[in-house]
Amino acid sequence: RIVLWNDLGIALCLVLVIEGIVPFLFPHYWKKLMLSISTFDTSTIRFIGLFSMLVGAMFLHLIR
Repeated sequence: RIVLWNDLGIALCLVLVIEGIVPFLFPHYWKKLMLSISTFDTSTIRFIGLFSMLVGAMFLHLIR
């Protein structure tokens, strides 16, 4: 049970590191990207989120 929380913590830390790469290296591009995404319809953003989760789950299944 403790291993599960440890793995979840490691995964969360990796997400934060990966998510921080683009704004750190390319802040102007990231700002333009965020402004562009803010114009998307809510359903489009939800679809992108769902697609991202499904692709991530698929890759996780393939790796494990």
